Amino acid sequence: MATSRRIGFVSTRFSGTDGVSLETQKWADVLERMGNQCFYFCGECDRPPEISHVVPEAFYRHPRIDAINQVVFTGEWGKIHEAVEPSDAASNLHQDFFSIFIRPRQITEEIQELRILLKEQLYIFAQRFSLEALIVENALTIPVNIPLGLALSEFIAETGIPVIAHHHDFHWERQRFMNNSVKDYLGAAFPPDLPSIHHVVINSIQARTLASRIGVSAMLIPNVMNFDAPAPDPDGYASSVRQDLELLPDQFLILQPTRIIQRKGIENSIELVRRLDLPAKLVISHASGDEGTDYEKRIREYADLLDVSVDFESKIVGHSRGITKDGQKIYSLADIYPLADLVTYPSAVEGFGNAFLEAVYYKRPLVVNNYSIFEADIKPKGFQVVEFDGFISEKTLKSTREILVHPERYLDQWEHNYHLARRYYSYAMLEHHLELLLDECFGEER
Repeated sequence: MATSRRIGFVSTRFSGTDGVSLETQKWADVLERMGNQCFYFCGECDRPPEISHVVPEAFYRHPRIDAINQVVFTGEWGKIHEAVEPSDAASNLHQDFFSIFIRPRQITEEIQELRILLKEQLYIFAQRFSLEALIVENALTIPVNIPLGLALSEFIAETGIPVIAHHHDFHWERQRFMNNSVKDYLGAAFPPDLPSIHHVVINSIQARTLASRIGVSAMLIPNVMNFDAPAPDPDGYASSVRQDLELLPDQFLILQPTRIIQRKGIENSIELVRRLDLPAKLVISHASGDEGTDYEKRIREYADLLDVSVDFESKIVGHSRGITKDGQKIYSLADIYPLADLVTYPSAVEGFGNAFLEAVYYKRPLVVNNYSIFEADIKPKGFQVVEFDGFISEKTLKSTREILVHPERYLDQWEHNYHLARRYYSYAMLEHHLELLLDECFGEER
């Protein structure tokens, strides 16, 4: 029988419907099913308080962290240097105050102060829950909270605690992190190369890139869903979905189950709906998220320009059911998916593709942009979807119309996709890999 372990998850947040939070919950479900106990360290949390250690400065949108990121990544460096008088000791040093590659001294001091605070809290977290191992969810991967990454790296180096670093999005995969004044910190902690860390990536391209960049191997564990437990049929609560979305009786419900950010390619979904020449409404399930609202404004204007009916329904679609402040029902995605006539997934870039698995789980037809990870890791397994390569072609339109008008002809395809996903992306697959990882972490043989 496997040994029960006390395992701490660490990230900037465990809350809501972002991919990292959702995938963490799946890992925790499987680990607990294996007999382990799970605890959580983060800056924003919806886990039970008795198993959580919440440190506000760990959240990537904490005001102090936000201020750091504004300077080191987005070019606010000019403003912060304006009021800085060089000290006598530095007056003879060459500094280009107009370069994003120069980091203001006070930003370094702020990062170090927060690093010390967060490292102390990590020690308290580990001691409070008598932790035996950590699973770091993306906090050593994407540098949205630099002090947390540095604190984690030092904590791991000082304790030698076994760590599984679960990587979702590396900084070199995101254009907004390309030019910066923290290359020293990125090299030290995103990710670090330490002997007690076992690296996990979610696609094969990441595994190859990680090996070439920092010389470490990584286990490939793609995103998963519990395909051994089929989705239940919609219940009475979900019977009002179409009414609350203000769909006409003859309108198709086309679901875009993503945040409104540029790499999701939502303009392709809008164009698709416009050119189908069928009565349809596009429902976008999530809000803009952490990358601003400029793209949402652009999408709203584009939909108006093409005269496409689009609902931005983040207020009534959530992780779980509930009621809004004005008394409206909040539906979970599990309520929306079974009623969708089509799911659009036009992303240009994805680490893997949670929404892809969700659509397969609910046996929904899919229109997918042929993004790199789909091409490399998912498509070769034999999934049957409507594809396009960066733009909506006439072939894409014809296939999509056929599916919407004659859905009964394609039921076998959605069953085929489900059984493929059960083979490759199930909880059973995840449990097998986690057993191997924990055995490696603790030097055990099965």
